[in-house]
Amino acid sequence: MPQGPSYGGPAAQPPYPQQPYPGGGPTGAPWPQAHGGGHGEPEYFGDGGYPQGGPHDPHGRPHDPYAANNPGHTQAFSIGEDPYNQGDTYRAGSAPPPGPIGPRLHWKALLKGIVTAPDQTFLRMRDYTMWAPALIVTFLYGLLAVFGFDGAREDAINATLSNAVPIVLTTAVAMVLSAFILGVVTHTLARQLGGDGAWQPTVGLSMLIMSITDAPRLVVAMFLGGDAPFVQILGWATWVAAGALLTLMVGRSHDLPWPKALGASAIQLIALLSIVKLGTF
Repeated sequence: MPQGPSYGGPAAQPPYPQQPYPGGGPTGAPWPQAHGGGHGEPEYFGDGGYPQGGPHDPHGRPHDPYAANNPGHTQAFSIGEDPYNQGDTYRAGSAPPPGPIGPRLHWKALLKGIVTAPDQTFLRMRDYTMWAPALIVTFLYGLLAVFGFDGAREDAINATLSNAVPIVLTTAVAMVLSAFILGVVTHTLARQLGGDGAWQPTVGLSMLIMSITDAPRLVVAMFLGGDAPFVQILGWATWVAAGALLTLMVGRSHDLPWPKALGASAIQLIALLSIVKLGTF
């Protein structure tokens, strides 16, 4: 006897056929297989537990949206760049810039050290300016320089005091300017050859070296004249000393080997020889 609906309810639906799903879905289609899984689970997660839905690389690894080398990912800053340092880059393995070796030397110790201990003096003063000693010593050297040239010496001696003072002062100012310009040239050449020193210590030390090394010749020339043989020999000896001190100073101030330091000092040495030592100022 067929059974109808009871109590006015809907008719009972025929049940679905009970079909085992050994490897397929309700419609008979197989479940999607995981890579390398082979257990019949749905592919909700790929290799390594990453969610599916993104592209894989050629090696079958899942897409990592946070990887910096994946397409479509943008880095906030470059590797090796400090985002808080506005473009300054840290270079691994590079040595920090050298700092001062010691405190600034007093002007007396500075002048004495150039003659007695030039290596330590130049190394210690490579980061300090010395404009006051350099300008004063070079100006005093210029006051004596007029007596090292026979023509200017005769004019200064035979002239009246009112005429001699402008001659001496003009020569002193000219020597200061010449020493300054030659020091700037030496510094520029040193930087072109790979030096890393500052220009103010280099110029100040070069002015002091030029003045101190040539002072003995000028003192003797005041009494014997600039053309005396002994004065000429003394001039050559002090010129060689100036070349050695300039080379050592540029090497210490700019961290250069002595051939490059000598090359940077070449123009100043040639100018000293032709302008000052040979009396063709």
